[in-house]
Formats: sequence, structure tokens, C-alpha cells
Amino acid sequence: MTPDAEDLLAPDVLADLEHQPIERVRASRAACIEVETGLSYLRRMVQGPLDIVSRERARREAGQPEPADLSTLVQELPDLLADGTRAEGVGRLPQTLEPTIVDPQLAAELDALLSDGRLAAVTSMPDDQLRALEGALADIERRVSNRRRAFHERIDALQAELTRRYRTGEASVESLLE
Repeated sequence: MTPDAEDLLAPDVLADLEHQPIERVRASRAACIEVETGLSYLRRMVQGPLDIVSRERARREAGQPEPADLSTLVQELPDLLADGTRAEGVGRLPQTLEPTIVDPQLAAELDALLSDGRLAAVTSMPDDQLRALEGALADIERRVSNRRRAFHERIDALQAELTRRYRTGEASVESLLE
């Protein structure tokens, strides 16, 4: 995780929130959203390969003949990677579509895990290697999701404080234009 992200997860970001200057609250919220957008992007980068590996494992468990044809897997990719194939969770529309901060440690871990064409070899991979790859991808996805949740909690708390200030009159919409 980048040092900025670590700083945003520090307890003092939310400490005595009602007495922090509104500019700091807004800046903290914007920074949290930026990091969360990068984590969201990274999570999707993990979910695609995880879906592919899981599909191959399920195909084998269903007793379909081995080895699978790679061209069949490629034909199935649009359905496999389509939205709605993941489990339900907190749905948030990103404020920005292009991440500017992507956790370099987790991104490097994902790159290393998928290096050497492992994903392209998934249909010919031995069962034990397939299960190990699926487990490693699921672990990365879980860690990214946990970090995203932590940032969602921060964003929600910061947004609630801003909303409270507008509702009570401590802040005004006009202050955004200054």
C-alpha cells in the first residue's frame, strides 16, 4: 500500500472529525476516493483471472473431458467476464473512471502470479497447480476487498461529517465555489 494510503488509514484521519477544518475533511474524502478507485480497479484485474481459473476447476470437477480446448475457453470469455457473474457486495459507482493510484505491492504480486503465461496454460495445468493458483488469486482478491472496505468506511464517515455540516448550516454550498 502506498504511504499516502497508509496515512489515510491512520486513526487521526477520523479523530475529532467535527472539529477538523472542512477543507481537510474534503481533502481526506477525495484522497480516500482516489485510493479506493485504484483498489476497485485492481480488484477487477484479479477477478477476471480468478473467474477463468474457477471456471476451469468447475469444468474439471463436473467430469468434462481433459484437457479443455483453449479456444473453447476463449469463446466463453464474454459470458465469463460479463458483469453480474460476481457475488453481490457493496455497489459503488466510481467518482473517477481512471485510477491514478494502484497499490504497487498488490499489483506486483498479481503480475508475478500471472507471469510466464500461467493464465493461458490454465486448461493444461495439473489440478494441484490449478487449485493453488485459484487459492492465491482468491487471497489477493480478499485482501484487496478488505482494503476497499476500510476505505469505504472512511469515505462514509467523512461524507457523513460533510453532510452534517451542510444540514446544520456550519457549511454552505457557496463555500464550494470560493
